[in-house]
Amino acid sequence: MKRHQNLLMALAVVVLVALPLWMVHKPAPGPDGKEAEIFAGADSQAEGLIGRIDPGYRPWVKPLMEPPSGEIETLLFALQAALGAGFIGYWYGSASTRARLQREQETTTSC
Repeated sequence: MKRHQNLLMALAVVVLVALPLWMVHKPAPGPDGKEAEIFAGADSQAEGLIGRIDPGYRPWVKPLMEPPSGEIETLLFALQAALGAGFIGYWYGSASTRARLQREQETTTSC
């Protein structure tokens, strides 16, 4: 029974992640005729603003890898955030467990 529950939970997670991405509709092109990106973030807006302020601006460095689309870039950013949150959560959990075990050991040795 426990195995079926785990499989159902994993399936529910996949559905909850995929369903919103599948249901999103691409917006109509803007007044300038450019196609709107669905998952565009502040980076692309800042890049456009810099281009309007100083058309001759050249970036100082080039990216090591250019993602094929904005969606992939967003996915990589979310993956980076998830890995960071997982690392911090693991560290916090192990540190609090270590402190709790140390307190328990001190109380048993002092008695």
